[in-house]
Formats: sequence, C-alpha cells, structure tokens
Amino acid sequence: MTVDVLLVGGGGREHALAWKIAQSPRLGKLYIAPGNGGTRLVGENISIGVMEFEKIAQFVEEKKIGLTICSMDNPLVSGIVDFFQARGLRIWGPTKVAAQIEGSKAFAKQLMREASIPTADFAVFTNHDEALRYVHEKGVPVVVKASGLALGKGVSICRTLSEAESALKEIMLDRVFKDSGTEVVIEEYLDGEELSIHALSDGKTHVLFPVSQDHKTIGEGDTGKNTGGIGTIVPVPWVSADTLKDLDARVVKPTLEALAARGASFAGILYPGLKMSSQGPKVLEFNARFGDPEAQVYMRLLKTDILDLFEACVDGTLQRQTIEWETGFTINIVLCSGGYPDEYKKGFPITGIEEAEKLPGVVVFHAGTTFDGTLKTSGGRVLGVSAVGATLKEALDRAYEAVEKINFEGKYFRRDIGAKALAA
Repeated sequence: MTVDVLLVGGGGREHALAWKIAQSPRLGKLYIAPGNGGTRLVGENISIGVMEFEKIAQFVEEKKIGLTICSMDNPLVSGIVDFFQARGLRIWGPTKVAAQIEGSKAFAKQLMREASIPTADFAVFTNHDEALRYVHEKGVPVVVKASGLALGKGVSICRTLSEAESALKEIMLDRVFKDSGTEVVIEEYLDGEELSIHALSDGKTHVLFPVSQDHKTIGEGDTGKNTGGIGTIVPVPWVSADTLKDLDARVVKPTLEALAARGASFAGILYPGLKMSSQGPKVLEFNARFGDPEAQVYMRLLKTDILDLFEACVDGTLQRQTIEWETGFTINIVLCSGGYPDEYKKGFPITGIEEAEKLPGVVVFHAGTTFDGTLKTSGGRVLGVSAVGATLKEALDRAYEAVEKINFEGKYFRRDIGAKALAA
C-alpha cells in the first residue's frame, strides 16, 4: 500500500533522506517543508517553516498524508511529535521529553551521571562569574558548551584561559546563541578520535547503524572553530564489530533504558557523539536525530527501504525488520561558503553539479541552496558531495574529483577528510 510522506526540514540531511525515501516502491507523493534547491528534484517543496506546527499539521490533514518525518533538532525539541500525536497524526521522531537529551546538554550530562554512562567530568552553570571562577580553579584545557541548541557551533575547545574567558563571555553575556546560552556545561577535555553512533529505535527495540566519523572543525588538521560538520566517512576502518557491540552495551542500551525509566521512551534516531579516549569511550553529546552530514553517507550505504524502517519505528514493529547495507565505503565532503562558521555571503550562482554527478558513484546533496531559475548559495554549508567506493581511498578520490568540478564564489572545503582513517 502506498503512502504519501511529508519531510520536515531543508538541509543536506533532509535532501539525503528525501533522496532515499523517493526510492521506495511504496511511496505515493513526497512533500518537503520547506526543502531547498535540491529537494525539488525528488519531491515537491512546500513553503512552510519548520516551526509552524499548526500550518504543517493542517497541510498534512488537507493532503491526507500518511506519515510525517522530522529529523531536525529545533522542531523535535519544541514538541512537534507531541503536537502531531495529539491530533492523531502519524509522525516519526522522538517526543519533546525524549528530545531533551539533545535540547539540554545539562539534562544529558545528568542522565549519564545517574545511569553510569561514560562521559567527561563536568559542571553546569547559569551564573557567568561562577563559571569563570570554576575555569580558573580547574585550569585548561577545558570544553565550554552552550547547554541548548546551537546548530553544532555552541562548543568551544579552550586551550588557554583567555579562550575560555572569551567563550564564556560570548555564550553567557553576549548571548551569541541567544537563550541556548542561559546555561553552560564546562567539561574536561578528552583526547582521542571522535566517532558518530546512530541507533534506530521504536522505544522497545533498537538497531545500530555502522559507525561513521564526522569532521567538526573548519580547519585542516582538526583546527579552528567547530561547525555543524563538514565531512564524513562510513564505515570507520579501525572500528571492529566487537567495539560496536561494546559501545551498544556501555552507551546506547543504558541510555535508552534510562530515558524509558524517566517516562521518556525514545522512538527515532539516537545519535551519541563519542570520543575514543585514553580512558576508554566517552560520550561527548547526544543528538535526537540523524547527524548532518552523517545522514548523507548512511543514505548512500543503506539497501533497505527506509520508509519501511520509519513506519516500523512509528508502529513499534522494528524487531520484525532486517536492515541491509551495501559493502564498501561512502564519503561526504561539504562545500562551505567562505567565512563559515562566522559571517558569510549568500546568493552566488552554483555550477558544475551535473558534471560532478557524471562521475561513477557520485551524488551531490544540497544543503544551503535555493532555486529561482538559477541555483544559488543560501547557507553556510552549501553542498555535500558524496561518493562510494570499494575502498576508502577510491571513495575519497572520487569525491575530491567531483568537488573540483563544482564552483561558486567563496567555495571552501577541507582537503583532509578521511585522511587519518586512511593512514590508520
């Protein structure tokens, strides 16, 4: 039986999800609200904002849409799932109380402490002077985080006291992240490689995706400011099946159990970001939705009909599903606007995508683009150039060859995505 679907969002993650949903033989009509310059190629863009819950619900009711999918942090944390469920509408994603695990870093850290889930030592502050005093007492390096949502940019790794002072001033006094900076979490700095874990859950059963690795900082060699993520690889060659099983037992399973015990049963995608530190694996943060750009690599690797998986989560039947994956490696390299994650200009024409997609194994996902007869830049992260290959090197070579064919003014990208994994 076919089902009409509405996907809420307009970034690179949403284009990748829409691209995969469009391949389902059970799909009727696909709508994306609001979508971007690329999603129009796989569905119909609807000009409704992601926080306009009433308008979204009315559209769903008018069009008799059978399933709404939300994988964006703001609507989930603000309760779009609860809003839909109260109207008897089917929607994929965690409830507001479950999404707190992303919406409040302080909540997540406290949950981890109580459930003995490995994480960095931390303290939470709502007073700037007290936070400043703590940093001077603890010393550096430390990590300063806005507790609320900040588009992946609310985390500062501070190696000097002046950097920590500046981060606290920006977050708590200057309010660069607005109300997300009312509360801050100050953590010990952890060494080691970072990994992304994604667990699909229906509230009773969960299934782990292959481990991916994002590249968070803007500069090569993992330097500079944090971004929303500008490059991803999957799988990670040095992560074994036994390691993944251990991470499930130590992190994913106890987190889902701890949420359920608090009346916050989690259905959707739970995404813990981890550091494989010298003290063992430790959780850096939780997300209550697909990562971006992790979603882009997962959608290229996934063989199973994703519509079946989404509906199984909503219906509580995930245990009946078998998830199959393609072999080989997938890469996603993000092309950014010059200046991102700080100030950047928009509205530049984009060329070369068709030429890039002629290369074997290459698909380009749109993130910050708009189309008004001409495709133009409209965001900090503009495009995600994905490529598959039998080996990590083959996938990387294809992706970087495709990157060179795409042009817009100010184009910036890291040239070392996957380099450490390749050398491992």
